Amino acid sequence: MDDQAGPLPHDLQQPPPQAWMPRAEFERIFGPQLSWTPTEARDVLAGLGGQDGQDGQGHVDGLGVPWWVAGGWAVEAFTGVVREHEDIDLSVFRRDLPAVRRHLESDWHLWAASEQGLVHLAPGREMPEHAEQVWVREHALAPWRGELVLNPDVDGRWQFKRDASVVLPLDEATWEHDGIRYLRPELVLAHKVSNTRPKDDADLRAALPLLDAAQRSWLSGFVTRHAPAHPWRQLL
Repeated sequence: MDDQAGPLPHDLQQPPPQAWMPRAEFERIFGPQLSWTPTEARDVLAGLGGQDGQDGQGHVDGLGVPWWVAGGWAVEAFTGVVREHEDIDLSVFRRDLPAVRRHLESDWHLWAASEQGLVHLAPGREMPEHAEQVWVREHALAPWRGELVLNPDVDGRWQFKRDASVVLPLDEATWEHDGIRYLRPELVLAHKVSNTRPKDDADLRAALPLLDAAQRSWLSGFVTRHAPAHPWRQLL
């Protein structure tokens, strides 16, 4: 958790202009955060519901449900450059949410998060269509531990929220490190183009020298098409 900002509930496809607030203000409104690390998240997804171990393919154990880490943690895994993280973005396909809920809700409180606010996802309650995140905590007095970002898919293939024409097999959209699946760095950075903060600039500086020619070309093309005036365009 850094001391500068925490995420507000928001629609990831069309983030509001004021999508972030100082951490103290966030916690005053929504409560404290104590984010899982990717390793802790792996243990939670592997261990709940009486399952032991994991299948080594980035699936929720025994359910055949893929999950992966996006956001700043994914960039850190790729670059090895350590920075503070105020949250962790764990992604699953939206279609798999019922199975993930069954896996978690006996031990965790789940909340649907959107720019309209938070809705408690009690067992059996429908996920609101407009919500694209699920926040997770142990109980009302406990800190928020992580968020599940619900990703669209096309016949089981990963679809980019920022550009629905980008559809990839999940094995091409992600890579694995220490038994954890991460979103590829150029895709993570593309997510950051619409709402770039200083930490996002730092992520680009760390990742850019390590991107291969194909990754750099794809990211450059994305910025050119979607944000031609973005300062990253000159760097790419």
